[in-house]
Amino acid sequence: MRHFARIVPFAALAALWCLAGPAAAAPPPGTDPVVARVDGSEIHQSDVEEAMQSLPAEYRSMPQQALYTALIDQLIDRKAVSVMARKEGLDKDPAVQRQMARAQEEALQSALFHRDVGPLVTDQAVRARYDRDFAGKPGETEVHARHILVGSEADATAIIAELKKGGDFAAIAKARSSDPGAAQGGDLGWFKKGDMLPEFSEAAFALKPGEVSDKPVHTSYGWHVIQVQERRTAPPPSYEQMREELRNQMIQEGVQKLLASARAATKVEKFNIDGSTPRPTDSAEPPPAPAAK
Repeated sequence: MRHFARIVPFAALAALWCLAGPAAAAPPPGTDPVVARVDGSEIHQSDVEEAMQSLPAEYRSMPQQALYTALIDQLIDRKAVSVMARKEGLDKDPAVQRQMARAQEEALQSALFHRDVGPLVTDQAVRARYDRDFAGKPGETEVHARHILVGSEADATAIIAELKKGGDFAAIAKARSSDPGAAQGGDLGWFKKGDMLPEFSEAAFALKPGEVSDKPVHTSYGWHVIQVQERRTAPPPSYEQMREELRNQMIQEGVQKLLASARAATKVEKFNIDGSTPRPTDSAEPPPAPAAK
């Protein structure tokens, strides 16, 4: 019943990059000593520190010397394998080159999102968004409702007639509703208008406490009979309750703006799946489905 907005996959990935925090800055020259060499390829102190920060907290609490010894050996092993792969020419393999190019692109994308989006989402900015959208404003109306879900309009109509004759809503829900909440008498608890599918919310919020929908309500789940038990105005959410949601929302907005800017600054050419040039009549979107008769 409850639904969520779809998120553009790349925008979601970009938001995760922003949330994860920026990559470690390069240390100033002369402050990053070499701690090992593998066939002349250097491993620096910063490589060990970065590997240490990626460990779970319980490992980082180990004695520093033991942790350093384990990490340096691990980094040497990785470097030795990379050196061997290069000696055997695997860095010239087209598939490997594509993987390396993707890794480079992801690093560049992440750096740009951290630089341009991260600074927009400070604690002060999130607090200002909360003050603008929530602070001092009246709370949102909620209803406490039950429902009975059946597979046909005829069944729902028959249930409404039975309720009008004095039938017990909770008992009928337990016996005949196909919703998982049937065992609780169809109880949905408290919800806001935006928490449910639009057609369900429109019907529920039009009812007064104690009223039952006078006709079946159809959604993608089936046919519903709704009973509203209570109404209330919920207090506005606190800053602590909304902080992470607002922060994520602001990151998404910044990401979308950056994506639009990046698109506008580049020349984009799109081709068919086989690489051929689209004809003027080709459309990126499928034709609309014919209207139901």
